Amino acid sequence: MFERKNQKLLSRKAFFKRVIRYFLYSTFLLGVSLGVGMVGYRFLGDMGWTDAFLNASMILTGMGPVDDMKTEGAKLFAGFYALFSGVAFLSVVAVLFAPIAHRFLHLMHLDTEDKD
Repeated sequence: MFERKNQKLLSRKAFFKRVIRYFLYSTFLLGVSLGVGMVGYRFLGDMGWTDAFLNASMILTGMGPVDDMKTEGAKLFAGFYALFSGVAFLSVVAVLFAPIAHRFLHLMHLDTEDKD
């Protein structure tokens, strides 16, 4: 997937393509996670689409719920969605920054190799 430590550094153009590709992956993951939350809040929480978007996005980013859930099903969904959101948000951040972190570590490895 990424170049190995004994391979040369990826060109700047190829690196930016990789960053854009991983940005699209993370955007897709974020969109799916937000969509799951919106559908759940819309139908289980009996909210309009705008309120469902607000609650799902607030939970997904770790800000907390906006509206109280009235039914047992809605409360269970909100709890499970909050647990899912914590993992999903961290996963999105990891996917987004993976190519940048890898390039940084690869650059550090190349620097130590050149000094030897």
